[in-house]
Amino acid sequence: MTAAPLLSLTDAATATATAVLAPGRAPARARIQAVPRHRATVSLRCHRARPLTAAAAAGDSPSSAAFHGECFVVGDNIDTDQIIPAEHLTLVPSKPDEYRKLGSFAFVGLPSAAYPIPFVAPGEESSRYAVIIGGANFGCGSSREHAPVALGAAGARAVVAEGYARIFFRNSVATGEVYPLELADSGASKECKTGDVVTVDLDNSVLINHTSGKQYKLKPIGDAGPVIEAGGIFAYARKAGMIASKSA
Repeated sequence: MTAAPLLSLTDAATATATAVLAPGRAPARARIQAVPRHRATVSLRCHRARPLTAAAAAGDSPSSAAFHGECFVVGDNIDTDQIIPAEHLTLVPSKPDEYRKLGSFAFVGLPSAAYPIPFVAPGEESSRYAVIIGGANFGCGSSREHAPVALGAAGARAVVAEGYARIFFRNSVATGEVYPLELADSGASKECKTGDVVTVDLDNSVLINHTSGKQYKLKPIGDAGPVIEAGGIFAYARKAGMIASKSA
């Protein structure tokens, strides 16, 4: 697969967003917007080397409406440099080996003193954690598209946070790598612990912590959900017939 310039994303994203999300239908944070123009030429067309759901990977469920597994918990203001440091941005997600390598570096920028358990174990390319639970302003900092890609490449399927930096939310939807789900209830990032077994139920908009027995209401993902499920904005546009398929 050939990497395409990021500049080509803007027009396709704008057209797709206009057709997919009518004003007022979805939560404000779920309205897809065109990704801004950048100098970098990183392709958002990533190589998917994993099933759509963590549950499916484990053979537990054929549905993509729920993700089940262990969670990795972080605090407030997790920035994109902590998610994937700048020195790894030369990796090209459209190349399978570099996509896997990108996943191995996910969250490597977190301070080990505060996070002694690594998201990806040393020597591994993927993480044992299917769900990331965070606090406020998750994904702040630079607008690097590699951030949600790195998390998805590592095997995460959903981020559940109290709030997001807008660009991280948009990039998550545009790439289709992870579901950026927002908590309607506060407290999950402080009450949940890394390693707790959780289920993210998209249909019922709830996070269930099976270890503690607590549940947390989520804000509906809205019409951004089908775009992520399709594999990102380009895949959704092809599926909906908005742009020509690759075989055309």
